[in-house]
Amino acid sequence: MTMTATLLIELLTEELPPKALPRLAASFAESITRDLKARKLVADEAVPQVFASPRRLAVSLKGVAAQADDAEVVEKIMPVSVALDAAGAPTQALLKKLEARGIAPSEVARFERRQDGKAESLFHRYRAAGARLADELTGIVAEALKKLPAPKLMRWGDLEHQFVRPVHGLMMLHGSQVLKGEVLGLASGNTTLGHRFLSSGPVTVADADSYARVLFETGRVVASFEARRELIAKRLQDAAAALGATIAADDALIDEVTALVEWPVVLEAGFEADFLKVPQECLILTMQQNQKYFPLLDSSGRLMNRFLLVSNLEAADPSHIIHGNERVLRARLSDAKFFFEQDQKVRLETRLERLRDVVYHNKIGTQYERVERLKIIAGVIAEQLGADRALAERAAWLAKADLVTDMVGEFPELQGIMGMYYARHDGEPQEVAAAIEGHYHPRFAGDTLPEGPVATAVALADKLETLVGIWGIGLIPTGDKDPFALRRAALGVLRMALAAPLDLKALLQQTADAFPAGKLSANVADEVFAFALERLKHFLATDYKADEVEAVLALAPSRLDEVRAVLAAVAGFKALPEATALAAANKRVKNILRKNATETGEVNPALLVEPAEQALFAAVEKTAPAVEAHFAERDFAGALFTLATLKAPVDAFFDDVMVMAEDAAVRDNRLALLGRLSDLFNRVADISLLAE
Repeated sequence: MTMTATLLIELLTEELPPKALPRLAASFAESITRDLKARKLVADEAVPQVFASPRRLAVSLKGVAAQADDAEVVEKIMPVSVALDAAGAPTQALLKKLEARGIAPSEVARFERRQDGKAESLFHRYRAAGARLADELTGIVAEALKKLPAPKLMRWGDLEHQFVRPVHGLMMLHGSQVLKGEVLGLASGNTTLGHRFLSSGPVTVADADSYARVLFETGRVVASFEARRELIAKRLQDAAAALGATIAADDALIDEVTALVEWPVVLEAGFEADFLKVPQECLILTMQQNQKYFPLLDSSGRLMNRFLLVSNLEAADPSHIIHGNERVLRARLSDAKFFFEQDQKVRLETRLERLRDVVYHNKIGTQYERVERLKIIAGVIAEQLGADRALAERAAWLAKADLVTDMVGEFPELQGIMGMYYARHDGEPQEVAAAIEGHYHPRFAGDTLPEGPVATAVALADKLETLVGIWGIGLIPTGDKDPFALRRAALGVLRMALAAPLDLKALLQQTADAFPAGKLSANVADEVFAFALERLKHFLATDYKADEVEAVLALAPSRLDEVRAVLAAVAGFKALPEATALAAANKRVKNILRKNATETGEVNPALLVEPAEQALFAAVEKTAPAVEAHFAERDFAGALFTLATLKAPVDAFFDDVMVMAEDAAVRDNRLALLGRLSDLFNRVADISLLAE
């Protein structure tokens, strides 16, 4: 390579969409880095430094060459049989190709001839000049912008160019040299703009290495997204700690605020304590979602009437910023308080009639019809869990009533939560109120499960009804398309079923039966069960070995609360010295039985003529009661360990006995013996799947 220097590319824009900013910046840097590496203008191990603020996307790369080294290229031209005639002269086909490639016909004499697969071909070896950064960069940048995962494109002014937001500046610096080029109608230079209000006029960047420092010192911009995020997080934590509080916010809110400010200043503000009469979930959501504020919790987890905000302005006296934000929040909290007070004037139960006008899905009816099904299904599940059926049915009946409240209409994220508060206000039993909120759990991977059997019954009913109903009308997840979140619903069902003594397959059928006849496909329960087991396979794969999971789920267990115990038993069995041979033998048995797929019937002891088959039959007859006893007591490890004692007679059988005897009666009897052995071995898990 020629002499290297740091490369900087910056696109100056109007305010970019905050939630998309990290993705846009990462894509921009990744695309440019990949294309520079492809042209050998930077080392393969080079790592870009990504910059992203509300008004800029930028990337910096150290060690970028002005021109890549020349490289030797070997290019296949065409098969000899096509390129040369019988006299060895170039054919018209070859001459046309050479002309198209700009290769002189005299070069043919220097072409290499070598075997290429079954044919001999001509190859042209030449030295290609390395790519020049100045020639390539404009195209690289333009291509990177085309590939951005932009949520929506727009035009501005009378220009034909399109981008996420209007673009006002382009910098392309290689060291201190400005690389000339034009992208989106903008000519490159070495100037940019700093903070909208804290800096004045254009900011000149003398060289690529000083970009971040100059923007910080002169432009009052923290250009790095990660550096700005760390700064915000630390200042928020310090401010909260000074108040003896913790912050009620997640990483997504910090990311969004980081994408909204260039010069973060953390300020403390407050609101009237009277607003704390409103459920804190409403207040927190209002602050986070509408205003991007950071609510504060005291040591007991209760909301305080103080909050933190991240301003994009630094002022000697920030009181006007604080008071302005307090005024805006006061209006928002007043709305929430009004909604809450109005909603409490109407009992949840009286809202149910309005659910008749809320369509759940046009093929399976309204939300009112849905809660009628939920009531039936939750009652069935509650009885199986030993819970109070009446309470479960009541909770299911009221579970969706808050969908037509003012508060949930304003904040759909509060469904269930507001139902819980309103149920308490109405004097409903605590188990009913808790189940109304808990029936949405788990809402996402890693979320908590509903607490208590009543809440579990309603939560299972809700997710089973969704799974069976949506699947049953043909809206099955495909690829990355799952508009009704059936995969998430299935995972929620599985997590609850793994902890509850329920027959999942039976529950799916009972759920299907709760729908009007003919509404759903005939095999919906079986199909959803198979779908759930496939999801379970992936769910268990993080904690158990794949072959062990396959062995257990191959039997399609319907009692999922026993699955982990069976997996532990299989893992223990697999560690036994007999396990490998027994797994291999079981695999052999399955193959034999599959190739001779006939009804094997009962074993006739009189037809057992070989000592080894007699011994195996005796061992099976002796072992079977012990295995069944262990299985009945749900002692899965005991059942498998007992089966390990069959290794010797099984080995002897396959060493000494020909299963496919000429005598049909003897052959069928031996197949029956193997069928009996296979049934016994597969009582707990499909041991054959443990064979390597």
